[in-house]
Amino acid sequence: MAAVGKLYLAVVLVVLASISSLVSADPEMLQDVCVADFASGVKVNGFVCKTTFNASDFFFDGLAKPGLTNNTLGSRVTAANVEKVPGLNTLGVSLSRIDYAPGGLNPPHTHPRATEMVYVLYGELDVGFITTANVLVSKSIKMGDTFVFPRGLVHFQKNNGMVPAAVIAAFNSQLPGTQSIATTLFAASPPVPNNVLTKAFQVGTKEVEKIKSRLAPK
Repeated sequence: MAAVGKLYLAVVLVVLASISSLVSADPEMLQDVCVADFASGVKVNGFVCKTTFNASDFFFDGLAKPGLTNNTLGSRVTAANVEKVPGLNTLGVSLSRIDYAPGGLNPPHTHPRATEMVYVLYGELDVGFITTANVLVSKSIKMGDTFVFPRGLVHFQKNNGMVPAAVIAAFNSQLPGTQSIATTLFAASPPVPNNVLTKAFQVGTKEVEKIKSRLAPK
């Protein structure tokens, strides 16, 4: 496990360096740091800078342990974005850890503000994204592999194995945003009209209502 930990750290550093060298999806920073001031009532494209900051604003230990996957989908995303690490404000990068139970799914979703690159910590996953030409690009990946999901395209990850799996995901945005396709369409508030969904999916009202009831916030 120690060797895996060292490899994980090395890869995370390489991924961050690679993404930082690319053109960021976020606007470029104009000063050394701009630590997010969550208490400010001023609204900007990002967060207002705090006048003072310390090392804690640049630290987060939430990716060290697996997230709980005892939920309907059998997966858990633990984000290390600007909302968890205020020092990421204006830096144009963030990470997430995604854990999958056996059979777990990170369902089809998009990140409107970032390209995503995943590195497999352990286990095996079937992953894929769909282009705007409706072409599925998919592959099975295992420990040590990486895979890229282009910005804005619908993508997913599925653990079809008998053991848990986990990845570290890197983004070229401080706050990539996530829109889960099913939740966005069937659990919006106020709700998307049934007649829109029945026509779009070519199903009846009962099927739409059933899906809405299953995805409604508990």
